[in-house]
Amino acid sequence: MILHSTICKSFGMVLFFCASLIGCGGGGGSDTTTDTDAPTSNPTTKAGAKSKPNILLIIADDMGLDATPGYSEGTQKPKMPVLQSLSTSGITFDNLWVNPLCAPTRATILTGKYGINSGVTGVQSGNNGISTSETSLQSYLTNNSTYNSAIIGKWHLSNNSNGGSDNPAQMGVEHYEGLLSGAHEDYSNWALTKNGITSTVQQYSTSYFTDKAIDWVSEQQDPWFLWLAYTAPHTPFHLPPTDLHSSDDLPNTKDDINANPLDYYLAALEALDTEMGRLLKTIDMDNTIVIFIGDNGTPKRVIQSPFTKNQAKGSVYEGGIHVPMIISGAGVTKSGAREAALINSTDLFTTITDIAGTGLVKHHDSQSFKDMLTGTQQDTREFIYTEISDSTNAWAIRDSQYKLITLDEGFQEFYDLNSDPYEKNDLTSGTLSSIQTQAKNKLEGLASTVRQGK
Repeated sequence: MILHSTICKSFGMVLFFCASLIGCGGGGGSDTTTDTDAPTSNPTTKAGAKSKPNILLIIADDMGLDATPGYSEGTQKPKMPVLQSLSTSGITFDNLWVNPLCAPTRATILTGKYGINSGVTGVQSGNNGISTSETSLQSYLTNNSTYNSAIIGKWHLSNNSNGGSDNPAQMGVEHYEGLLSGAHEDYSNWALTKNGITSTVQQYSTSYFTDKAIDWVSEQQDPWFLWLAYTAPHTPFHLPPTDLHSSDDLPNTKDDINANPLDYYLAALEALDTEMGRLLKTIDMDNTIVIFIGDNGTPKRVIQSPFTKNQAKGSVYEGGIHVPMIISGAGVTKSGAREAALINSTDLFTTITDIAGTGLVKHHDSQSFKDMLTGTQQDTREFIYTEISDSTNAWAIRDSQYKLITLDEGFQEFYDLNSDPYEKNDLTSGTLSSIQTQAKNKLEGLASTVRQGK
C-alpha cells in the first residue's frame, strides 16, 4: 500500500490557476439556455505558458458515500490514502446528485442534459443508448479549444442502434479504450474495445486502465482532458491482486465472497486507490486538476447504515443518488474545505468547459461551478434533479431543505433533509404545515418544468 505522506509529497504545491470567468446564473435547471459563445481566449499548449490546466475526471463505479473515506455514512471504510490526500489538498463536495444507475449518470456528464432530455434514463435495452446527434463534452472541447481528449475505461452508452463498438468515436471521442458494456464477467478476462476494435484482455482491469491512462498522458503535448472510468468496485465482487490492497487474509472463495461481499467490495476500492496513485505520480500535478466522483450509490448487497437496502443503487433515495465528489489540483485554492452547494452531475459538462477556458458556463441542464474551486462563487442552483426509467420509474427533486420523490403511478414521498437526511420520516404520512405545502408545491412546479424539457 502507498503511504499517505508519500502521496501528499508527490503532489507538490498546487499552483493557483486564474482565468477570466463568466458569471453563472443563480437559477436551477429549469433555465436551460445554451451559451454557444466562442472561447474567451486561445488556450496555450502545455509547452507554453501553461495557462490551461490538464483535466482528469476519475469515475469509480458503484461507490456511495458509505464506502468513501471522509464522509460520515458507513462504519467500514476502505484504506484510500490517495483519495484522502486529494481531499486534504482540495475540496470535498457534500451535495452532489447523480442518477441511480451507471449509464444515465455518464450521459448527464457527456451531454450536460438530464436523462429525460438525452433519452438515457436506465440500463435496460432502449434506455441506455446515447444518440449520436448529441453534442458530447469531448466534441465540444475539440471544436472550441486545443484540448486533446480520451476516455479510458467503462463506456456503457452504446447499443445496436447507435453504432455499437464505434459509438464513442461517433460521439466525438478522439481516443477510446475500455469496456463498452456495463460490467465484467471476470476482472482479469474481459472484452476490450479500442477505437472500434474488440479483443480479449487477460489483465486486472483496474491496472490495465491505469497503464493505458499513463501511456496516453505521456504522449500529450497540448492540454488534455482524460475521462478515466474504472469498473471497480462494480460486481462481480472479487479479490484484487494482493499487492493492491490490505485484505490479504481474505480466503477468496466463492462461498466467502457470497457471505462477506463487503470485504471484497472494499478491497476493490483499495486497489483502485493504489492504481490511481500510480497514475498521479506520473502526472504534472502542478498543472492538473483532478475530479473524483462515484457514478451512483452503493449496491444493496453491500450498502451500509444509515442507508437501507431499498435506498441503495437503483433508487432515487439518498443512498442511490447522493455520491462523493472530491476536486483537487491546479486552480483549487480551498485546501481541505467542504462545499455544501447543490450540484448535479450535469454540471460537470460546463465546469470542465469552463476550466478549459472555452467561455461556456451554462448549457442545457448544466451550470458551471468552477468559481467554487477558488471560493469566489456560492450556490448557483435552486434545485437539483434526477430520475430513473428502468425496471422502476421514479424521479426526485430537492432544494436546500426539502426533497420530493415521485414513484410509479404518481405515488409521492416528501422529506425535510435538514432534519431527516436519510429519509426515515415521509412527511406525506401526516399533515403538512403551510410552509411544507408551499415547498412541496414549488418542487412539483419545478419538476414539471424540467420534465417538459424546458
